[in-house]
Amino acid sequence: MENKQKLTGKTLISRTSFALGNLGHSAFYGALSTYFIVFVTSSMFSGLDKSIADKLIGLITSLIVFIRIAEIVIDPLIGNVVDNTHTRWGKFKPWIIIGNVVSAILLIIIFTGIFGLAKVNWILFAVVFVILFVTLDIFYSFSDVAYWGMVPALSEDSRERGIYTSLGSFTGTIGWNGLTIIIVPIVTYFTFLATGKHYQGAPGWLAFAVIISIIAIVCAFAVALGTNEKDNLIRKSAKQKTTIKDVFKALAHNDQILWASLAYFLYSFAYVVTNGVLFYLFKFVVGKPNEYWIVGVIATIIGFCTSPLYPILNKFIPRKWLFAIGQFFMILAYLIFIVGRDNMVMLTIGLALFDINFAQLVTVLTLTDAIEYGQLKNGERNEAVILAVRPMIDKLTGAFSNGLVGFIAIAAGMTGKATAADMTAKDIHTFESLAFYIPLVLAILSLIAFLAKVKLTEKKHADIVEELNNKLISGQISLDKKRTSAISSETIELSSPADGELITLNELPTEFPGTGFAIRPASGKIYAPFDGTIKFTFTTKHVIGIESENGIGAIIHVGIDTVNMHGEGFVTHYLDGQKVKAGDLLLDFDRDLIINSGYDDTVIIFFTQPKLLNQLPEFRADTKVKHQDNLGKITLK
Repeated sequence: MENKQKLTGKTLISRTSFALGNLGHSAFYGALSTYFIVFVTSSMFSGLDKSIADKLIGLITSLIVFIRIAEIVIDPLIGNVVDNTHTRWGKFKPWIIIGNVVSAILLIIIFTGIFGLAKVNWILFAVVFVILFVTLDIFYSFSDVAYWGMVPALSEDSRERGIYTSLGSFTGTIGWNGLTIIIVPIVTYFTFLATGKHYQGAPGWLAFAVIISIIAIVCAFAVALGTNEKDNLIRKSAKQKTTIKDVFKALAHNDQILWASLAYFLYSFAYVVTNGVLFYLFKFVVGKPNEYWIVGVIATIIGFCTSPLYPILNKFIPRKWLFAIGQFFMILAYLIFIVGRDNMVMLTIGLALFDINFAQLVTVLTLTDAIEYGQLKNGERNEAVILAVRPMIDKLTGAFSNGLVGFIAIAAGMTGKATAADMTAKDIHTFESLAFYIPLVLAILSLIAFLAKVKLTEKKHADIVEELNNKLISGQISLDKKRTSAISSETIELSSPADGELITLNELPTEFPGTGFAIRPASGKIYAPFDGTIKFTFTTKHVIGIESENGIGAIIHVGIDTVNMHGEGFVTHYLDGQKVKAGDLLLDFDRDLIINSGYDDTVIIFFTQPKLLNQLPEFRADTKVKHQDNLGKITLK
């Protein structure tokens, strides 16, 4: 297995196809989560009496909030269904296609206003809407879970998986922000074709929904036709799936997950609400709906800069302060929106400041580091929970923001065929109070919560990893507590996990209070020392835990003080929980990068339960070894 995957034509097609998938996927989600509410408040109930229309708008927005919150419970079930799917096309592709096609058809039906049913019977309309929207959201979730879930099935190389994820995020930014650029021209143009009038009417919204649905379906087929699932690295069985109970249990037992999640929730709520009301700002307050495209252009440009800039800035600025800087810019943006909204230059500056934010990246990294924090504090390692917390928060904020945006539109009189000329000073004051003051308070609270309560800095995490590592290698913590009592008297053959020179632990420059041996490596590759199961990998990737079938646990520790590299230069070739054979390639590490960063690249192997070992091989110093060389037998008591 090569360290770097060769960029072949097939690989390029696979990457491009996967990236196209999120272009359509994100555009579809933007249409559903942001612009559907605009359609509801402006055109869905056109022709009805305003008082009845406002009641129906309130009903629909309330139903959406309730439905979205209820569906959070359904997501783990969807994950299990996807994971247990077995077809000739794999487990992910069928749901990507089915999910996108069904949800696209239903989106078009909903954007017709369910064929004017509200004008005939509003009670029947409400019932049918709930059925259609729930079905739409469930099938969208199927496509969402399947799309991101297939990443480990596309490559066994962590670096390659990172490329797929980055490309997907990049095109997702285009899909999401691209809507902001095209929404007004498309809706206005097709409304003009149907009515001869230049405004954003129901025919234009329907055309918009059709176009986005077609893009989503085409992009879904691009993923299905252009990628290839690898069965040997598909995610493991449903036993590892996370339930909502698991998520809340982890939150309750891990204060750093709790506070980081709260800070992110407050930020995300403010961010999504603001994205939802900016259209109303340009149309009803500024009176320039045709210039709304500026919002998308600015967001796209800033988005292209902030993501690549983050790792560079983080080398000099701790992530806690990057979060704070982003929130400070967000708060400043709200102040500009409040006092300088009539000046397009000031408004443009405010939009730019609003999008300069690292909250999502910082939160994901903080939550990831909380894995080791929780393991040290509670003895529980909740990797799967990390995958569930942020999407759950995104769904919650999406639900609450939809409700708030709909309420703002009704309260400020920005529904139906209202225009900027219809807005009174009271309407504008109401809009500003709800659209900007509430998010401003949320942004401030997010900043306070993160700075005051999130203590898991990069240095703190490094200290936790070292403390946890010392407890593991000294036998204070076992790899699998449930299995220690069931260990039988057996023997395994131990092979060298690396090429290099064998040395004893006494020869290391730093004291390690464990039982094992070390290798001064001749190459940057780590192999499995025996048949077993990968129990865990530290988020810094420099520590791997492996356990044999009969319960022998070992820690492979690459380098000394390499925890401070935060995973840079390390590439894993397995999934946690995966069974491996002796000699399987587990890890690539960049020896030059480690040494040039001022660290020792010695590979250290510890046995986690030395008191249970009856016999260990005699590790002779200064012995040259190759990976898979037999080092002797390990016998259990």
